[in-house]
Amino acid sequence: MNLNTHISSMTHDVFGLLDRVGEWFAPLGLRLLLAYEFWESGLEKWHGENWFADIQDQFPFPFNVVPVEISWQVATWSELIGPVLLVLGLGTRFASVSLIILTIVAWASVHAGNGYNIMDNGFKLPLIYLIMFVPLLLSGPGKLSLDHWISRRSACQNGGA
Repeated sequence: MNLNTHISSMTHDVFGLLDRVGEWFAPLGLRLLLAYEFWESGLEKWHGENWFADIQDQFPFPFNVVPVEISWQVATWSELIGPVLLVLGLGTRFASVSLIILTIVAWASVHAGNGYNIMDNGFKLPLIYLIMFVPLLLSGPGKLSLDHWISRRSACQNGGA
């Protein structure tokens, strides 16, 4: 075996190992970080007063016609239940879509132009969240999740491997 073949084989082995580890842990990191961020926001709403009435006219249609108390409750509970689902890896794609919608509405109504962000223009943080949701939405929660466990268990019961 020449040196180039040996290096190529080692590289293939290392990348293969990283791929296998990544199937378990890469989505978990995204899930945990997103869960933490949204949980914190949900707790703030849970313990705070409804300020949506002050900005309801900035909500995009059809959200601007929903009564502010309903919007507040939907946002609060989405930001409390969604993170729990993300941590467990249960209904991950549903939780991701729900939090993506919530983020887009928050981006349009709160973040953009209101300085409620890590940048003055109000776009960076919501954009980061949206991009972080893409792998969870497209590829799922990874192997370290209840979704994966349920899927495997279901496949085994239905005669799959």
